Amino acid sequence: MGQVKSVTSKLEEALLEGTFPANSKLPSERELAERYGVSRNTVREAIQQLGARGLVRIRPRSGVFVSDQLRTGATSPWGQLIADSPARREDILEFRRVLEGATAYFAALRGTDEDLERIRSAMARLDQARRDSNHAAESRIDVELHEAIAQASGNSMFLHLHSSVTKMMREHIIRNVDGLRELNQSVSEILAWQHRTVCDAICARRPEEARTAMQTHIDYVRSRFDADEG
Repeated sequence: MGQVKSVTSKLEEALLEGTFPANSKLPSERELAERYGVSRNTVREAIQQLGARGLVRIRPRSGVFVSDQLRTGATSPWGQLIADSPARREDILEFRRVLEGATAYFAALRGTDEDLERIRSAMARLDQARRDSNHAAESRIDVELHEAIAQASGNSMFLHLHSSVTKMMREHIIRNVDGLRELNQSVSEILAWQHRTVCDAICARRPEEARTAMQTHIDYVRSRFDADEG
């Protein structure tokens, strides 16, 4: 039982750190057994415990997938009220300014080489979606980029708070930012330039520049929302 508890704790930590993102497939039992130096039966029991708690979904013949429960734990009637209220959305954007400024700062300060490569990859895909005028993909990758930055911060609270806030804002983001991108190409170009500025500062490991660039980006998004709803 001691080994099962140990492996369960290690898998929980990997989920919290974002090593295995929501909806991703876990490595096979054999790979996990080799990683943790235990038997496949031990890994299987640990996975079953995580499954019983709703942290993973076990799909016969398909594998084990990370649930999105960790990313949606902050949802509540309060969260829905905020998502539906223009006045409260301003509160969320103000909170995002502080939160994402901090994630960018710490991503630049302590992001690993793997983290920075994930950020560069998301930025490259975001640029390609913009060149292809694929606004749906642009919006989706935009969220992925911000989540990659949160993960690079090395702080699990930043990652999970960011994911919860993004979930509350998702419908509003899709309705407003996507519409702005479709109607005004210059907005799309400005957003792309802002994202690139944030990513360049993070990858150059300049924390203060990264925080300022991220806060400038959030301020611009707030101003566009205000203009769209004013």
